Amino acid sequence: MRKINLLILSLLFIASPIMAQNIQQISTTDYLTIKSDSPEKIEVFSLTKHDKNYFQDEVDAFLLQFSQLDLAKELPADLTLIVDSLSFPLVSLDPILIRGLGEGDHTIKFTSKEDLPFIGTNKIEFCLGDTRPLFTNDAIVFGLLMAILAFIFWTSQLKALTKFYAIVPALLLCYFIPSIFNSLDIINSHVSGLYGMAKNYLLPAALVLLCLSIDLKGIVRLGPKALIMFFTATIGIVIGGPIALWMCASWFPEVLEAAAGEEIWRGLSTVAGSWIGGGANQTAMKEINDVGDTIFSQMIIVDVFIANIFMSLILFGIGKRKKIDKWLKADNSGIDALQEKMQTYNASVSKIPTFKDVIVMVGVVFMAIGTAHVFAQLLGPFFKGIVNNPYFSFLSSGFFWIVVLATVFGVLLSFTKAKKMEGVGASRVGSIFIYILVATIGMKMDIEQLITNWQTFKFLIIIGLIWISIHGALLLIMAKLVKAPYFFAAVGSQANVGGAASAPVVAGAFHPSLAPVGVLLAVLGYAVGTIGAIICSSMLMAVAG
Repeated sequence: MRKINLLILSLLFIASPIMAQNIQQISTTDYLTIKSDSPEKIEVFSLTKHDKNYFQDEVDAFLLQFSQLDLAKELPADLTLIVDSLSFPLVSLDPILIRGLGEGDHTIKFTSKEDLPFIGTNKIEFCLGDTRPLFTNDAIVFGLLMAILAFIFWTSQLKALTKFYAIVPALLLCYFIPSIFNSLDIINSHVSGLYGMAKNYLLPAALVLLCLSIDLKGIVRLGPKALIMFFTATIGIVIGGPIALWMCASWFPEVLEAAAGEEIWRGLSTVAGSWIGGGANQTAMKEINDVGDTIFSQMIIVDVFIANIFMSLILFGIGKRKKIDKWLKADNSGIDALQEKMQTYNASVSKIPTFKDVIVMVGVVFMAIGTAHVFAQLLGPFFKGIVNNPYFSFLSSGFFWIVVLATVFGVLLSFTKAKKMEGVGASRVGSIFIYILVATIGMKMDIEQLITNWQTFKFLIIIGLIWISIHGALLLIMAKLVKAPYFFAAVGSQANVGGAASAPVVAGAFHPSLAPVGVLLAVLGYAVGTIGAIICSSMLMAVAG
């Protein structure tokens, strides 16, 4: 089950530990015998017919059958089946029985230097969860998430809960409550497609809406502290990983023992790529350091679980930002001036929206998002074909271009009459989209999996906690030295660790007008992600010896 957090855990995070996998090629006769005599529940699938989700309470083993065979081609002598990172040479095209798959994400693929003897795809990717969730229909899940958001914001206005919400921000609950539902198997982010919808459609729409009334001069006047805190966050990740590995190896030397390609330093290098940049940078580090599939999948625990714990702490800190800023002796004048200017502008253009106002706003925004997707589909493959330098691998990411183009379109529209859409609720609608995104992120977390698989992942958890603690401590020290507001520390951190999906969320939690700051810093993270991760991986390799 690949979840991301309930009290914090990760859907991909236990992704695919290989627990005594057993692979054997059997004849049809043997399969019929097994099916009739064995109490096992066997799922039959093929390269052309399979689901993306299976559950351990419904499936004990998998039978892979070949389909769409190309009879004109001979069976290659080097035809190999790879299940996650376990290779199995094939001598025929008889069915393949696979047992012992652990909970998490799995990949089954065929490789050969010659042409494969079947038509179509050569790979199957699926997630094996523990239990089928209570609700699998996305219409029901979406309704449940919206009900949660409505309940949180309704109760936040109750006088009886004023003190509670003064301590626990509403945004944190929007993130935390869906994770509880996920951990209780009421919903499941692997089964649901809502996160992908929110990430690819609602997030870009929110960026356009929040940038419509952007004050670029006001953002520039915030000064260099935003960049100082961003690069401090980057340095904290670069040096934090090697220090954490050194400390853990000092206490538990066995953590460095691994087969070639599966060394822990290689896996941690991918986490550095993800935390400084994003998914494209993470993939680049996997290729640069020849990271094995098993350790790569296990590293998701650090990437997802630890990062979301830290995001929870940052969201909690937003409710205490005045006290934190007082301790930091921070100068908030620039941020306060920007917020006040935006509030004044909002008041000056505010009006009761008509149907025409709303439909025009929605049409303009989603036309911009559609255009961003069109260009992203062109630019991603284009740069993938011409950019061989891993430092710029992020340019091949379609999501990177969607975020960049959505932001650019929003800024360009702010120089037109579309800027007045703020008066009919542009930033409010954008904030709603952001909160929906937060809820879908939260539904990916599952603490139950952490408890269940503690022995497998305890070293990674320890390393991750030390790593993120160094990152956080360095941020606080620098913020204290330069008297930077908590806003810059929080957004600088999330622009690294969280990326484009969460940096604007955190920035917008301070004030909707500040969301573009998170976007701009997150884009910068893509640019420096691979470079920083390469430096970090060199230090990790030195620690591992």
